[in-house]
Amino acid sequence: MQLFSHENRQKSERSRKLYASFEIAYTAVDFTAAMSFLIGSILFFWNDLETAAIWFFVIGSALFAVKPTLRFVRELKLAAMGDDEDLAERMSG
Repeated sequence: MQLFSHENRQKSERSRKLYASFEIAYTAVDFTAAMSFLIGSILFFWNDLETAAIWFFVIGSALFAVKPTLRFVRELKLAAMGDDEDLAERMSG
């Protein structure tokens, strides 16, 4: 089964729900990362908040690193869902 194939997302109700769940998580991570950078940028206006601003940038950067990880895990799970169709045949030999 090919990764990042649109057909994997539409194979079953279960695959559609999994895809939707990962899209919600991806969007939440994306939004939180953007807000972290925005807050960090605003905090840089005050010198005494510079350390907090740096931490917001670090958090935002880490969240941006989570985004492709979510997509990859989603695709692996979707691809694995297709394997149960021929599992009985493979197990019976």
